[in-house]
Amino acid sequence: MMTRVLRRLTWGKVAAHSLLLFFVLVWTLPTAGLLISSLRDKDQLAISGWWSALTTTERNEVARLPKADAQVQENGRFVIRGELFEPASGRTITSFGVSANSIGQARPGETIPFRNNGEISVFEDGAYEWVSDEEFTHTRGPRLFYKAGIPPTFTLDNYFEVLASQGIGRSFINSFTVTIPATIIPILIAAFAAYALAWMSFPGRGWLVAIIVGLLVVPLQMSLIPVLRMYNAIAAITGGDSKTYLGIWLAHTAFGLPLAIYLLRNYMVGLPREIMESARIDGASHFKIFTTMVLPLSFPALASFAIFQFLWVWNDLLVATVFLGNTEQTLVLTGRLRELLGSRGNNWEILTSGAFISIVVPLIVFFSLQRYFVRGLLAGSVK
Repeated sequence: MMTRVLRRLTWGKVAAHSLLLFFVLVWTLPTAGLLISSLRDKDQLAISGWWSALTTTERNEVARLPKADAQVQENGRFVIRGELFEPASGRTITSFGVSANSIGQARPGETIPFRNNGEISVFEDGAYEWVSDEEFTHTRGPRLFYKAGIPPTFTLDNYFEVLASQGIGRSFINSFTVTIPATIIPILIAAFAAYALAWMSFPGRGWLVAIIVGLLVVPLQMSLIPVLRMYNAIAAITGGDSKTYLGIWLAHTAFGLPLAIYLLRNYMVGLPREIMESARIDGASHFKIFTTMVLPLSFPALASFAIFQFLWVWNDLLVATVFLGNTEQTLVLTGRLRELLGSRGNNWEILTSGAFISIVVPLIVFFSLQRYFVRGLLAGSVK
């Protein structure tokens, strides 16, 4: 059995599967790193990468010891005791010293001279004992430098903080308000156009297909300003507002139609011709054939484009900013996260959790429709 399997393996297959595995890792690792980072404690996230999330990390810290009024007298000596860590924190001391340059001077449990006034001992759990033969008189506690071992810590507080941010719920609703119609409308229009280009004969059909293919390579940025000027001109004539949901729905529809028509037309061309001819012989109209036969058979292609369009619109910031604006009532989720980035750019735990929240919905859509994705994407590519 093993020999038969080895015979079937060729260098080409091994190379192809290795390359596929490489691309899977390239796409998966950043997402996994983003998820792990979003669940880590903010102190650990600031000093180490996500790949060290399951190991103890070390960080240089400094603590100010109590004033002289915290001393007690025991056996003729003066003692100041305390804890460097909060109870049950899990942190440990790996080394300590009297200055930042000598932080590795002593190991836990050792005793060293401290500030020309007695000796200090620091234990692994963070407890310390500062002992002197003379009475302490300092009015300000000196600093103790130490290296702390921080155990792995995971928390959902980052997500709670993002979800509790002002306006985040409204931005979620705005994103759904933009994305769902901007996905459905181009699918409906493109499905009719694709059927006409695939199964209806009329003059100029070939030229229309060529124009649609050419529109696939037109950059989106080239049309933003002309379209926005057209919207503003229409709004000036009608006395309305150019920055509305209807405007951004139409914009996303126009930008997504070339790809939608191309994918659906390629799929519909590959449907069995005999079924269409039989339906026409039975007296079915084009509309009847389209609604009762072509649409159900074209579901894989429809799902493929739905994934593309949903991901594009949900993650879009440029078109939403241009055609919808940045007001509190219309700001989409990507815009809200941008505002969060601007105000809390140093809080990496907030940024990672916010970024992962923004991709949860696209991941749900993709995995729910992914079984149709390849079938619809490759439709018409092989005859």
